[in-house]
Amino acid sequence: MAEQVLTDFIRALRSADVRVSTGEAIDAVNAVKLIGYGDRQLLFDTLGCVLAKSPAEKLAHDRLFELYFSRTATPEPTSETESDGEARASDGPADLPDLLDLLQSGDEAQTAIAMERAAQDAGLANIRFSTQVPYFTQQMMQAMGVERLETEMLSAFRERTSDGDARAQELIDGRREMFTRARQHAQQAFDTFGAGATELFRQDFLSEKSISSLDRRDLERMRVLVEKMAKRLAVKHSRRKRKKNRGQLDIRKTLRSNAGFDGVPFDLAWKQTKRDRPKIVAICDVSGSVARTVRFLLMLLYSLNEVVPDIESFAFSGRLKDVSPILEAQNFNAAMDELINSIGLSSTDYGQSLSDLRTDHWQVIDRRATIIMLGDGRSNYGDPRVDLFKQASARAKQTIWLCPEPQSQWGTGDSEMLRYRPHCNRMVHVSTIKDLERIIDQILASYH
Repeated sequence: MAEQVLTDFIRALRSADVRVSTGEAIDAVNAVKLIGYGDRQLLFDTLGCVLAKSPAEKLAHDRLFELYFSRTATPEPTSETESDGEARASDGPADLPDLLDLLQSGDEAQTAIAMERAAQDAGLANIRFSTQVPYFTQQMMQAMGVERLETEMLSAFRERTSDGDARAQELIDGRREMFTRARQHAQQAFDTFGAGATELFRQDFLSEKSISSLDRRDLERMRVLVEKMAKRLAVKHSRRKRKKNRGQLDIRKTLRSNAGFDGVPFDLAWKQTKRDRPKIVAICDVSGSVARTVRFLLMLLYSLNEVVPDIESFAFSGRLKDVSPILEAQNFNAAMDELINSIGLSSTDYGQSLSDLRTDHWQVIDRRATIIMLGDGRSNYGDPRVDLFKQASARAKQTIWLCPEPQSQWGTGDSEMLRYRPHCNRMVHVSTIKDLERIIDQILASYH
């Protein structure tokens, strides 16, 4: 029973995106065996130390601890109650006191225990959505034997006497009270087990939702989602893999490491291939048709500062401007609003923007740089300066073009996408934040 309490709490943490490994769960069980459940503050501090590994996880732990352990405390099992519990487990749930017995006895402790066991029988720990609260409330009422109470209530009505009516009203009031308590129990279970899962579901939905259909109400949730994506990418790419080149023996290192063996090469050293650190040069069209996608690309890039410390960002509509200082110095959303309002209102001119890049910022493009070009390639029938784009691509490690328009629209009207495409390593359509994560993941992998 005690281990089940802790197991369900760990499930609640995992549903809130707190990563608890099997080893950490075993450590928590062993710790609770030592301290027990009697001292609430000691239990709170102990589980917080064992299960929470970051400030965000500590906040989630503290919130869920208060929710999960705020239910009416059940008595510590004695040997007698343990044997009774074993007997009840073997005989099944029919041996538990039902609603009618609980109302007649008025035993608060028994009522709390019955609520907990009814919740277990109903599988309340599996609740995931707020719309399931009424369903699980009914399941708990059935598990506690509401049918017998309703049968007794109908019998009292059929008596057609004042005593029978009074008895029926008493049972109605008792059923209403128990229903309210069961609903509160189910609501608390949702807050504990389901709210986090619901939020994860919403984030998964948003990650696959077209960026063009998002509104400002989604920005805060998207910020959290982007931070999670950045953390996931950082964990994946922060440890740079070293591949040994078995074809090239490092003579000097081999001789030094085997000096104690009279020169016999027991320990061979191989030359290591030097790996470049990631460098991103983001060139972004912030005109009205593309600005929203730019916001999330730059938000994701600047959340990866541990993995990609070298980011150069440029924004353009009519003229190109270095926006890295603004994005690094201000609140990100406020900075993006300022950039879109100050740069994105001009008529789009890719040729002029590439010319500005060549004149003022050419030195930022080197063999280590990955150019990310984000735009729809629509230059209002002006000269697209494909020659300058070709030169920039030749200087860089690779060039990736991200276009928010589907491929079927490339080359239509004033779109110059098909003229730029031969000079790109990849040209892809991006419509969701998940698409952006996938592209950044591939770019970072190219530096391993």
